[in-house]
This record gives sequence, structure tokens and C-alpha cells, in this order.
Amino acid sequence: MSEPWNLATLSVGSEAPVLTHTLTRTDLVRYAGASGDYNPMHHDEPKALAAKQPSVFGHGMLSMGIVATALTHFIGVGTLETFSVRFARQTWPGETLSTKIVVSAIEGGLVSLDVRLVNDAGEEKVVGQATARLDA
Repeated sequence: MSEPWNLATLSVGSEAPVLTHTLTRTDLVRYAGASGDYNPMHHDEPKALAAKQPSVFGHGMLSMGIVATALTHFIGVGTLETFSVRFARQTWPGETLSTKIVVSAIEGGLVSLDVRLVNDAGEEKVVGQATARLDA
């Protein structure tokens, strides 16, 4: 991880380094244990299939966490003021997920960011916004 960016090095259109992660079934089980979210749709293949899903699928908050990790690597710990997302599509084991974070505005010390998590096919899985307070 490199040093977080600051106001002197950012401009509208600046992009964060991409964080890429290939989702595994082990990720789903580990996240279930860490979060306490044991919904069988995330770990029990027969139950997911019985519910007409093609397989188990990722927790929405796990996807949001991937984006949050990329955000803090980009802007630093303790600078995030707001962070909101919409879960656009399910994530599936085997998908390679990549973050896309772009500076959309800078007003004073407040930086606005558009955030996305997409798969290799370009499907948006998570879409949102964040703001951070950065020093000059």
C-alpha cells in the first residue's frame, strides 16, 4: 500500500488504484463467521439451488467491504466522512471483482468520490458515493 493521496495530488477525474479480488467460497464462509450472517444463501449450495439461485452468492456487505478497503488505501484511514452504496447485482464465487473509484468533485477540503465494484464482464455489483476530508 502506498501513502494516501492528499489535496495537492488530487484533481477531478483522479482515479484510485484498482483493488482486484477473486471471490471464493472460502471468502463467503469466513465473512459469515466474522459478521455473524449465516444466511444459507451464502454458504449452503443445496438451499441456494432450492431457492432457484444458480449457486451460493456473496454477502452485500462483503462487496461493500472490498470497496471500503480500496477507499481507505486511497484516501487514508480516518478521512472518510460519508460512504453509501446500492447493491446492484449479486456476486458469485469465481468472479473477479475490481474497484473503480474516481474523484468527482473537490470543494475546500472535501473530496467527493464515485465508487463502483465491477466484475470482469463490466457488470456493476456495487454503486455508490463517498466523501472524505483531506488536508492540503
